[in-house]
Amino acid sequence: MSIFGPSVSPTGPPSHGRPGRLAAVVLAGGTGSRLDGVDKASIEVGGVTLLERALAATVSADEVVVVGEEVLTSRPVTWTRENPTHGGPAAALLAGLDVFLVPPELVCVLAVDMPRVTPSTVARLVRALTEDDEGEASVVVDEHGKQQILAGVYRYSALLAARPLDREHEQGLSVHRLAAPLRIIEVRAVGEEARDVDTWEDLRALNEPFRQ
Repeated sequence: MSIFGPSVSPTGPPSHGRPGRLAAVVLAGGTGSRLDGVDKASIEVGGVTLLERALAATVSADEVVVVGEEVLTSRPVTWTRENPTHGGPAAALLAGLDVFLVPPELVCVLAVDMPRVTPSTVARLVRALTEDDEGEASVVVDEHGKQQILAGVYRYSALLAARPLDREHEQGLSVHRLAAPLRIIEVRAVGEEARDVDTWEDLRALNEPFRQ
């Protein structure tokens, strides 16, 4: 495990060559048990839905797959769902991999409830991974050292290799268990990049700057 600090510039070519084709999987199918079952993707922060914020964060991706209920979006995306639905984020992520039109080299994986992730975040994650020949993933890590597995960039080949041989075992699979075999590079969060929306209190705090 290695640390990639926020002081590294997200611009300029990586030392091991230019990054390969980047695609993204946005996980938007969950409902918050502590949010009274509300569809998280439709929640607004600063007047913008969490889904649209996720799509803005992944603007550098050549192709975006959204795993969730289909709605109108500001950019073209491919929609899918895990089968059966509500099989958990790992099953949703793997379902997203199955519908890429062109297999990418890198996959940005982003949970829809992380509105502070931006294009700059994704650029730092891509840079961290492409600068490390042995790295298989780069993820945001908060000030307490907690990895945000669903805010990261992964090598497509590494995700396929980590996938259970029996597809039935994908249902209910923990994302941490799915990522456990991978060599993960930790990218320190800048500001509130690692913050997610789990409760109404989280949502109020994230909206507070927009009320001032």
